[in-house]
Order: sequence, then structure tokens, then C-alpha cells
Amino acid sequence: NELKFELPKELQKALAHGDLRENAEYQAALQRQEFVRARIAQIRKQLSDLSMLNVNALPRDRVAYGSTVTLLDLDTGEEVTYRLALGDEVDPERGIISVSSPIGSSLLGKREGDEVIVHTPARQRRFEIIKLITLPQELEGGETP
Repeated sequence: NELKFELPKELQKALAHGDLRENAEYQAALQRQEFVRARIAQIRKQLSDLSMLNVNALPRDRVAYGSTVTLLDLDTGEEVTYRLALGDEVDPERGIISVSSPIGSSLLGKREGDEVIVHTPARQRRFEIIKLITLPQELEGGETP
């Protein structure tokens, strides 16, 4: 919508101001248009990558992409829940972490009850997996994070 309607209107408005070399509105609209096009390409690639994902091939009893994992920090006693994701899905504030992050990569392939040691640049952390909901379980409706 923005690419087809809003940005062309902004470009037309900026064109009405004359000399484009020194027209900040025009330059800003062009930059925004470039950003939106790049973002669309990025989302299309992500959709393509995800369409190749075979959910049936994901393990039902081990941590993998899409799993929601509740951990007990063995040093502090605190519980924390993470969902493992890819690229642009990552949102640490909402507990969505990358499978390639230090915690995510340490969790891959582990089972409920396993102890996990995570090496971060700052320190080493120890967790126990106290709850695991895999993507296949969630999609079957058996569990929800």
C-alpha cells in the first residue's frame, strides 16, 4: 500500500517544489521508497525460505526451530521462556531469540529435563529445560506457548 499509493503521492508533491537536486522532500521519499522495496524483497525471501520448511521433519521431543522452551536458571533460580526463531522474527524483548544466538544454539537438540551450559561473551550460564513445546506439538493443537 505504501509503495503503490503513499510514496508516489509524496514524490509527486516533492516534484511540485521544483529543482530536485536540492529538494529534501523528494530525496526523503526516494530513500523511503528504496527502503520499502528492500524490505519487501527481504520478506519475500523469508517466505520462500519458510515455505521450504517441512514441519513434519522437525523433532517432537527435542528443541528445534519454532520450539518454545522454559528454562530454569540454575544459578539464580529464575525461570525464563524463549521461542526459537530465524532472522527477522527475532524479538528479544518478547522472548523470541535466534536459533543461532548463544542460548538458541546451545538449546538445539536438547530435551526437557536436560541441563544446558550457555557460553556468552560475558559469562557462562547454566539452565535446565523445564518445559518444551515443539512447533509440531503446537500446530497439532496439543500445546500452546
